[in-house]
Amino acid sequence: MSRSRTPRPPRRPTASQPALKLTSARAAVPLASSTVSTDFLQAFQADAMERVRIVKRGVPAGVIDTMARRMGMPKEKLIVTLGLARATVDRKARDSKPLSPDEGSKVLGMARLVGQVQAMVEESGDAAGFDAAAWVAGWLDRPLPALGGQRPAELMDTAEGQGLVSQLVARMRSGAYA
Repeated sequence: MSRSRTPRPPRRPTASQPALKLTSARAAVPLASSTVSTDFLQAFQADAMERVRIVKRGVPAGVIDTMARRMGMPKEKLIVTLGLARATVDRKARDSKPLSPDEGSKVLGMARLVGQVQAMVEESGDAAGFDAAAWVAGWLDRPLPALGGQRPAELMDTAEGQGLVSQLVARMRSGAYA
């Protein structure tokens, strides 16, 4: 005797599930690789498995242009901050090729940092007029005692460095470091 299973209704996304982007047809689809440059908050809220999928699908090289504009910084400065090769980025963007997984991870890490700041400010209750991308771009260049006098930008070229910078932002949020 076989038992039929009653189909479950679709689950609502939670903080532990991948961030979803709704299409115009209202169907849920995974966060697109190119979204990391246009929706920093969504990049921050994506869970680890979704971030892995984004990197493996390939972050488009053209995302760097958009991200630099959104942050109000020269593309060259963003490329250097992330430890990327300008010629490689330009070639891949020209040929509409994705970044390597290592390059894409660095770009996604920067997007997540901006999203982290944006989420922090939105949770404070008054985010009107605050530009998280521009704030992060300026903050990255400030030498910080919590980093031994280093600028956060000096750490953004490695995953470990990005983790340290993200932890510093989280400590700022909690008031452990201002």
